[in-house]
Amino acid sequence: MLLGFSSGLDPIMPAQQQALFAGGIFKPGISTSIHITGVFVIDMKHFLVLFLFITSQVIAQTPKLYNHTSNDVHVIHSEVLNQDRRIYIHVPKLDSADINKALSVMYLLDGENHFHILSAYIEYLRHWQVIPPIIVVGIVSVDRVKDLTPTNSLIDFDGKDDSKYKTSGGNEQFLTFIHQELMPYMEANYKTSPFKIFAGHSFGGLTAINCMLTRPDMFDVYIAISPSLWFGNKYILRLAEQRLPGLRMSNKKFFYSVGNEGGAFRGDLLKFDKLLNHARLKTIEHKYKYYPSEDHMTEPIPAYYDALRFVYKDWKYDKAK
Repeated sequence: MLLGFSSGLDPIMPAQQQALFAGGIFKPGISTSIHITGVFVIDMKHFLVLFLFITSQVIAQTPKLYNHTSNDVHVIHSEVLNQDRRIYIHVPKLDSADINKALSVMYLLDGENHFHILSAYIEYLRHWQVIPPIIVVGIVSVDRVKDLTPTNSLIDFDGKDDSKYKTSGGNEQFLTFIHQELMPYMEANYKTSPFKIFAGHSFGGLTAINCMLTRPDMFDVYIAISPSLWFGNKYILRLAEQRLPGLRMSNKKFFYSVGNEGGAFRGDLLKFDKLLNHARLKTIEHKYKYYPSEDHMTEPIPAYYDALRFVYKDWKYDKAK
């Protein structure tokens, strides 16, 4: 490209292009122009006007982006676990009437997988006044086999020894981290209410049930999606048989579900459902749901939505605020 100046028609300009200038579409004058390979000349003044017009039209037609699942990333050093833990925290957008309101908190396992799903669900349902605003705390996994299993076992889903489970059995220590370190951290840095939800999928669902059986007052709501009740020779099923009849829980809610996953997943959860119904616990409201069209990895998408609707089915938006 060659830059030059001109005050008239280029003598070597093709006839068609000269006609454009002669017809008044482009009018050359004494202002600065651009020579492009000595062939085509455009009056700079008119070029700038045309460029600015086109640019303004493009900007006017570009929609503004709306990031409704923004989050904070925190790194907390745990003395209990002797390691740093990464935490994702989403605080929903608040109406002016709720700006000083203390918010319920959902503690979500496998935050690296399900944090944005839950955050988006909560933002949408809150926006349409179906549920209240909820803070989501996504706990990112480090060694999920260790953190999310209640006992040490090398037996895999197919009943064979598997060395990848050698670190299993750290669930109690992990729950202590949440109770003694993570919860106080949230209460110190965010305006939280006492109402807490604990949610997990697969080994996370197993952890939610184990927490409900061993620390029933730690949370107000327990959500277990496709819990891996097969683990540890069905350790949690055996524990439930012992604990459920005498379990002391006050005004709790429990949602548990399973997909079309094959193996022992559905059968084990139906056994747990039978134990829970037989215990006739009047202080816990529970719901079991089966998703025949979903597998182990797709089930969390509809199940977490249904869990939120179950938990807040009686909640009503206060229009008088």
